[in-house]
Amino acid sequence: MKNVSTCELRAVIRFLTAKGLNGNEIHTELVHIYGDKCMSVQMVRRWRTYFLEGRGEVHDEQRAGRPKTAITDDAVAAVEKIILADRRFTIDRILDSMPPEIDICRTSIHTIITDHLRYRKVCARWVPRLLSDDHKQKRLQSAGKFLDMLEDEGENVYSRIVTGDETWVHHTNPEMKRQSMVWKKSEESAPKKAKIQYSAGKVMATVFWDNEGVLLIDFLESGTTINADRYCEVLNKLKSAIKRKRPGKLSRKVLLFHDNARPHSAKKTQTLLEKFKWEIFDHPPYSPDLAPSDFFLFPKLKESLGGHHFNSNDEVKDFVKLFFKKQGTDFYKQGLSKLQNRYKKCIQVQGDYVEK
Repeated sequence: MKNVSTCELRAVIRFLTAKGLNGNEIHTELVHIYGDKCMSVQMVRRWRTYFLEGRGEVHDEQRAGRPKTAITDDAVAAVEKIILADRRFTIDRILDSMPPEIDICRTSIHTIITDHLRYRKVCARWVPRLLSDDHKQKRLQSAGKFLDMLEDEGENVYSRIVTGDETWVHHTNPEMKRQSMVWKKSEESAPKKAKIQYSAGKVMATVFWDNEGVLLIDFLESGTTINADRYCEVLNKLKSAIKRKRPGKLSRKVLLFHDNARPHSAKKTQTLLEKFKWEIFDHPPYSPDLAPSDFFLFPKLKESLGGHHFNSNDEVKDFVKLFFKKQGTDFYKQGLSKLQNRYKKCIQVQGDYVEK
C-alpha cells in the first residue's frame, strides 16, 4: 500500500500496541503491508510508548507560537511603502523600519520582496548622461524618422548609409573578463590575474564604414587634434574613398550617420556637407547606444584588442587595418541591421537608453 497518511500508520500502531506487540514486531507488520519506507523502527517505538502512557489521539497536537506564515496583506503593503521611500534600503533596514504592530521575521521580508512584490536588487547602470525630457524627445524623433525611412525605402536605406566615428586605440589593452574565463573543477580554486591599466601610448583612429565594409581609416597625427578643419579633410578623403570603392553610391545620395560632436556640427563642416549634397541623419545628443560605431563596431575591435601589447603606433595601425580587413560583408550588414531594433526599443522605453 502506498500514499498512506501518517495518522493511519499511528492508528495501526495504537491497535497493535493494544494487542500486546512490541516495537520491533509492530514495525515488521507495517513494513509487510506498507513497505520499508513507511516509518522507522525508532518512530514506531516512540509512538508505542505514547499510547502505553495513555495517549489516544493519533493527530498532531495544536502548536502554540508564531502562525505558519507572517505574510499578510498589511505586511506586504508596509514593505512596499518602505522600499518606495528608499530603494537602497537593505533587508535589515526594512526589518528595523517595519511598524511595531507587524510581527515579521527577516526571511518573510525577503519572501515578500522577491515573490510577492517581484523586486530584485540591481546596481545602477552607468550611462553617458542623465537624459532630460528634451533629450528623450529628440531621441524619439530620430527613432521615428529612421523607422519611417525604413518603411518608405525598405532595405535600400541601408545601402545609402555611411557612418563613422573616432576611437582611441592603446598600446597596451587589458584582457577582457570573458577572455580570461577557464574551465575548472569544483574542488579547484579560481585563477587570479592582476589588474592592468590602459597604457599612456595611444592612437586615435577615425573609421567610416557602410553595409559592405570599411570605407576609410584615418589616424590622427601626433601633436594634432580633431577640429573642424581636420574633420573636413577627413570628409574629403571619405568622399574620394566612396567614389573609388562604391561606384554609384554618391549618385544615390549618401545618408551620413555621425554624432553631434563639435567638429561634426561646426559651421565649416555643415557647409562642406551641403556642398556634397549628402543627407545628414539627425543623430540625437548623448546617444552612443544609437550610433552603430559605438554599439557595434568599436566594441568588436576592443574585444579583439584585449590582451595585446604594441610597441609603436605603427603596430597599432597595422592591427586595426588587419582587423577590419578580415571582417566579411555580413559583419558590417549585421551592425547596421541592428539600428532598426535599437530605434524600436528606444520608442518602447520612451526615449531612454537602450541596453541591448
